[in-house]
Amino acid sequence: MNAILNVLWLVLSGFWLAVGYLVAGVICCILIITIPFGLASFRIANYAFWPFGRTLTDREGAGVASLIGNVLWIIFAGWWLALVHLVTGILLCVTIIGIPLGIANFKLVPVALVPLGREIVPVQR
Repeated sequence: MNAILNVLWLVLSGFWLAVGYLVAGVICCILIITIPFGLASFRIANYAFWPFGRTLTDREGAGVASLIGNVLWIIFAGWWLALVHLVTGILLCVTIIGIPLGIANFKLVPVALVPLGREIVPVQR
């Protein structure tokens, strides 16, 4: 079932979300000081490309640098990214077919809001 949902997600919105996050990651990596944000954008792109069957966990050893980076991320990018994922998720949940895609958008809200100090892991069944 995860594979079917991932393919449907990929065709309808996942590809474009991933491309957007990849472009943002490349731009952040070009600017030397924002490389951690670029790496976070690549991680979000990976998750946005194939979200079903995976989840977010806190990374061991993430400390004060991740906290400071997340505060900066929230101020400059995180709040509006999370808001876009939230609104898109609500709009997708209006239709029956869009409910799983809306849930996938809701899963992207936490990583879009605070990406540093997080990692993507497979769901244990």
